Amino acid sequence: MVSTRKGAWLYRGDAQRKTWSVDGPHFLGHIINHMALDPRDGKTLLVAASTGHLGPTLFRSRNHGKTWKEASKPPAFPKAKRGLEGRTVKHTFWLTPGHVSEPGVWYAGTSPQGLFRTEDGGDTWESLPHPNENSTYRNWMGSEQDGTPDGPKMHSILIDPRDPSHMYFSMSGGGVHESIDKGKNWTPLIKGMEVVEDFDASNTAFHDPHCVRLCPSNPDRLYQQNHCGIYRLDRPSSTWVRIGKNMPKRIGDIGFPMVVHPRDADTAWVFPMDGGTVWPRTSPHGKPCVYATNDGGKRWRRLDNGMPAEQAWWTVKRQAMTADAQNPVGLYFGTTSGELWMSRNEGEKWTCIARHLPEIYAVEVAEIR
Repeated sequence: MVSTRKGAWLYRGDAQRKTWSVDGPHFLGHIINHMALDPRDGKTLLVAASTGHLGPTLFRSRNHGKTWKEASKPPAFPKAKRGLEGRTVKHTFWLTPGHVSEPGVWYAGTSPQGLFRTEDGGDTWESLPHPNENSTYRNWMGSEQDGTPDGPKMHSILIDPRDPSHMYFSMSGGGVHESIDKGKNWTPLIKGMEVVEDFDASNTAFHDPHCVRLCPSNPDRLYQQNHCGIYRLDRPSSTWVRIGKNMPKRIGDIGFPMVVHPRDADTAWVFPMDGGTVWPRTSPHGKPCVYATNDGGKRWRRLDNGMPAEQAWWTVKRQAMTADAQNPVGLYFGTTSGELWMSRNEGEKWTCIARHLPEIYAVEVAEIR
């Protein structure tokens, strides 16, 4: 599932993941920020779209994209409480299916930062008062000028597979947060995380997680690609450890996406980008690569077999890299220059499976049985 600046595409592979057929474009011309398949029924697709003059909305398909229906009540902020400035959803950025015990439940993160929940499979969405209307959280969210260039975002909404009441979300900017009561209340989880030089790390507003992942094989372990490095958190500890310091210094530990192994909590992958002082956010030295760890971040290994050896100034956004659950694990990423790459063997060899797409915003993968 490939979401782009100008529409969405579905690529279907054979069982060996060697040949791919293309289905699309869907929603040609619309900005598609995210598309996800419901793993609980294996057929419902949700798409977060910005439809030109008509604004942000969501579409649903219950037949793998053959037909689509627009949500009757997409995410929208309620009228602001007294003392708070009113806000308007610019776009829905992140979609997460709910716990396996809660069919029909999804969560959405928006720009500006907001958390929404649906209980009817994505047709009608409700705003979660905390954090959306909490004055402390609104202060941490900052203004639209304080976020990423295309708007501050709520992302990385994670559900503990052992407990539907235990959740995490992250904000760029505004830190990582945890709830143990199904989103009714939230607390920051920023200890150990660094911020940009000369800013105060004790201020939650200055923290900028780019992507946070929960390990399916060990839900007590989280990995994070941050604006200021790569981190790991092992609960019940509340202190993030900067494992990116073990990356080669000529590469650094800055980037947007991070992917975890479905069965091995010690294995994760990142796509490094140049984090120099002008923040170019392209492959270091024009030589794209993925780095993998197999020991929880103590050591990292370069994986670039098949990628261009030089003059490839790629950018891969935080939602544009993912992994399947096959053995060996397949890895996938899309570039802002419209190329879709995959590896059938956990990054040992890379192949380009699509070129000339619009700027790729997000890549997700699912197994259809």
